[in-house]
Amino acid sequence: MIDISESVMQLLLALIVVGPLIGAVAALLPAPPGLKGKSPDQAVLRHGVTVTGAVLVAAIVLALGFDHGHPSRMQATTDISWIPALGVRIHLGIDGISLPLLVLTALLTFLCALYSYFKMPKGPSPKAFVALILVLESGTLATFAVLDLLLFFLAFEMVLIPMYFLIARWGGEQRARAAWKFILFTLLGSVVMLLGLLLIGLKSGTFDMMALATDNGRGLSTSVQVIAVLAIGIGLAVKAPMWPLHSWLPDAHTAAPTVGSVLLAGVLLKMGTYGFVRILLPIAPDGMRTFAPYLAAFAVVGIIYGSLACLNLAKQGAKGDLKRLIAYSSVGHMGFVLLGIATMSPTGVNGALFANIAHGLITGLLFFLVGALKDRTGTSDLDTLSEQSGMALYGKAPRLGGLLAFGAVASLGLPGLAGFWGEMLALFGAFKPAGDLSRPAFLVFMSIAAVGTLLTAAYMLIVVRRVCMGPSTPEAPRLADVRGYEFAAWTPLVALTVLAGLWPAALLGLTNPAVQKLLAGGMK
Repeated sequence: MIDISESVMQLLLALIVVGPLIGAVAALLPAPPGLKGKSPDQAVLRHGVTVTGAVLVAAIVLALGFDHGHPSRMQATTDISWIPALGVRIHLGIDGISLPLLVLTALLTFLCALYSYFKMPKGPSPKAFVALILVLESGTLATFAVLDLLLFFLAFEMVLIPMYFLIARWGGEQRARAAWKFILFTLLGSVVMLLGLLLIGLKSGTFDMMALATDNGRGLSTSVQVIAVLAIGIGLAVKAPMWPLHSWLPDAHTAAPTVGSVLLAGVLLKMGTYGFVRILLPIAPDGMRTFAPYLAAFAVVGIIYGSLACLNLAKQGAKGDLKRLIAYSSVGHMGFVLLGIATMSPTGVNGALFANIAHGLITGLLFFLVGALKDRTGTSDLDTLSEQSGMALYGKAPRLGGLLAFGAVASLGLPGLAGFWGEMLALFGAFKPAGDLSRPAFLVFMSIAAVGTLLTAAYMLIVVRRVCMGPSTPEAPRLADVRGYEFAAWTPLVALTVLAGLWPAALLGLTNPAVQKLLAGGMK
């Protein structure tokens, strides 16, 4: 770790949040200030790689300068009055909960920009594409860095428009329908969430998340907390995505371009679960205790539902789309995150935060791989791929097949890889939830969720068997194996998946002290 002054840390965090916005404006200028290319399109794509790369470097430096000895303390804080009449402040800061999500967002966005430089999705001018990616990055980073409820809402909403256009303009079949479904679900949820945020702010007299968390709900009556958790929870659950508010997700993923799917699964879904941890657990604990069993019940239904949907898509003759299957798998994996949060225990919440990061790495890799497979074969239909897999990936493109198998076994939670720890900790949290929650009920939830891990293994292994294995016939079309730019974009995700699986203490050492303090009602 390196010694960096607090003022430099503040500057770095502000640069990380605002830098992509400045880059988005610059991308739309007649002559973007990116590195020169052979054409204006190439120049603006290089500009996107340059800006996202600079943000990633700043995020890494911020992580290195972070005081790892005190991860529960808010660091790099900036607190400036913005709208005095409403008491709204530009309040930024990071702790052990938000720092990993900040770095994950910067990494995935950079990898998407790098991938797009070599494989730009079909659609309108790259200028708008790069600008939308950068606005999306800025909104997501701000969501994980702001400490004011209204500012959180603005950042939370900021990502909707760019993702809508990425799906609607650069997506595949039925992209318009999928984009409208995405925006309608998320906007309706956000309207309800805003009412809950305003209720907390008006009843407590402040929108400052640190002050509210330190108060730990003592300034809010139980009835106010219950209403606030219900309203805010609906908005967050749509983004999470929690069953039965998930139905926008499979359509959005199926229609989105490859990098859109990577960012949607790897980053945007985390905004909903982060809101549960950052806002509802410390600010409205009584309301959360009221709804925790229901949240856990919806979570385990989502785990089983998502797994059964994937099994149905994976079986022979089901006309299943591989992108759609991975989208449904996200419903199941995020169900474990919600189950961990619902336990309101340090073990469960740490598991939820670990599973968030693991899901971003593994599912981001899987969507990259499926996108590459679709580029090579012209389809992501499992039946077609299986028939063509008379050109089985192990025979025709062994490195691509090996990476797909790696992503599958990581997704099913193989011990030694990142996917294992989050789900296991969520189950352990359900085995022993917070003391004022019903342990028998959570033991039932734990048992049902454990069945979900078996179903996940079943459908992922079926996918590997159908797409990767089988006879390799000479008449089957040739496939290009992993290209150089793909290797560069995917290697960090593979390496971090292995590192987090073998050394979980690196992440848990950041999150655990912050979670302990957050659940105890103190963030100062």
